Amino acid sequence: MGLIKVKNKKLYSSDIASRGIITRPPEPPAELIAGDPTNSIYIGRTAVFNEPFHWSYENVTNPHIAAVGISGAGKSYFIKTFLTRAYFVWKTNALIIDWAGEYRDWVKQVGGKVLALGKGSYLNLLDLAGMRPLDRVKQISRSLEILTDIGSYPEQKRLTEEAIERAYVNKGFKMSERNQKDALGNLMAPPTLKNVLEVLEEKLSAGTYEFPVELENAIYRVKKFTREGEDFFAQPSTIDLDALISSGMVDLDLSGLPDETMRALAALSVLQFIKEKMRLTGFEKSKGLKLIIVLDEAWKIAKEETSDAVMIVREGRKYQFALFVASQNPTDISEAIFSNVGTTFILRVKFEKFLDYLQNSLNFSDYMRKQIARLGVGQAAVNMALQTSTPYPETFLLSKIEGEEPVVEYFLDVKPKFVGEGEIVGKTLSFERDDLRKKLRMFGLADEKVEEITSTFDKANRHLDVVDFVITLERYDVDRNDITGFLKDLSVEDSVIINIFSEADYKKLGVRGESTEVELSG
Repeated sequence: MGLIKVKNKKLYSSDIASRGIITRPPEPPAELIAGDPTNSIYIGRTAVFNEPFHWSYENVTNPHIAAVGISGAGKSYFIKTFLTRAYFVWKTNALIIDWAGEYRDWVKQVGGKVLALGKGSYLNLLDLAGMRPLDRVKQISRSLEILTDIGSYPEQKRLTEEAIERAYVNKGFKMSERNQKDALGNLMAPPTLKNVLEVLEEKLSAGTYEFPVELENAIYRVKKFTREGEDFFAQPSTIDLDALISSGMVDLDLSGLPDETMRALAALSVLQFIKEKMRLTGFEKSKGLKLIIVLDEAWKIAKEETSDAVMIVREGRKYQFALFVASQNPTDISEAIFSNVGTTFILRVKFEKFLDYLQNSLNFSDYMRKQIARLGVGQAAVNMALQTSTPYPETFLLSKIEGEEPVVEYFLDVKPKFVGEGEIVGKTLSFERDDLRKKLRMFGLADEKVEEITSTFDKANRHLDVVDFVITLERYDVDRNDITGFLKDLSVEDSVIINIFSEADYKKLGVRGESTEVELSG
């Protein structure tokens, strides 16, 4: 270690510090991150000083959270740990809007409830949840505009809004009143999309409307949601909206819905109901968070700045609600969310464009950027918008997120021959078991096939050759485009993927061949 000699005896310590001779490591002091364990959630220890980090909604500008990281970095494991500890500390309810059915088994194991849309449960799009019909019409119209191209067709949009209003009126509703009751004192049953379709079809059959093509297209749009077998939003609700947010751990499984648009429509509707519910409930003085809403890979609604996800982020603090948004692609999360969440957890991120987006959104240093690119499974950088301004960095590193159970990692071994030109060594790709299960379900595999594939890893001491893995997936009819996407998420280069497929073809034919370098298009 070198010696610092100060020749000017009148030089003050503040002068020395201003010259940057001694620089504090990028980590807040313990008093800012080591909270009261009875009123905070333990996450893990910091990478520099090994200090315990306890997260509390009281320390940050708002309780909302974003978590980003590539497939296998440990996001799902972190979310489960966070929700479990939030329940123990604050008795916080959790609603997981579960795109791929990834959390279903875990929620069952912890004694929670699973509600499966598309598998026997229905959500009436025209439910009111305490709202005025006039407000609900606007919400439905906004959802359709986010998820479809109806915004480009003003007349069809107007016709649809008008038909929804008429459906309420036909059922006896007054458009500007809340919680309307029938003659027996019971809440009135709302209409459904099938009633909306009837209004539009009656208008068409009357033959008096001057733009029949616009009307026919409006009918076609609504009919897509009312066909038998696809009328998940056109029947009376079987889901108790109040129970969604007050029943401990709840998984709203959307994997049974046929496409992304329907999943996003379900998620947006639930967020709209929750937003209205929290406004009506108002602020309570009780300690803690009442509800955490998890949106994992919900890019269709997390990216749009007009989405209710953004509105909840802007308003949720005063109602003791928190939104937890997670994605492996940070650019799928609106900058409005990043600029309004109190805490961002950055797990392993590899692609430069993702790092650019995060650095521009969160304004961390180049040093921190390099550290994030090197993170291993379960390691993370944390960005916190603290309630009070401090001279300390807002972004710091965790040596590991310490959860309730160990992360189970799987490994794919890539032989040297598949590595890009100029390299001579092989490499091992790692990812979390739960992330693999999630991907396989998204590829359309039934649960029993998912378990068969994961058991293949377990029997091989959690290591598989990447070629054997590809052959196994193709045996279960997984499309090569899906396999390509999975490998790209693990940062495998295009030319390497081509060579893996070539070797898989040779192996299936029982011959040995030379791989050729081919550049993937797109």
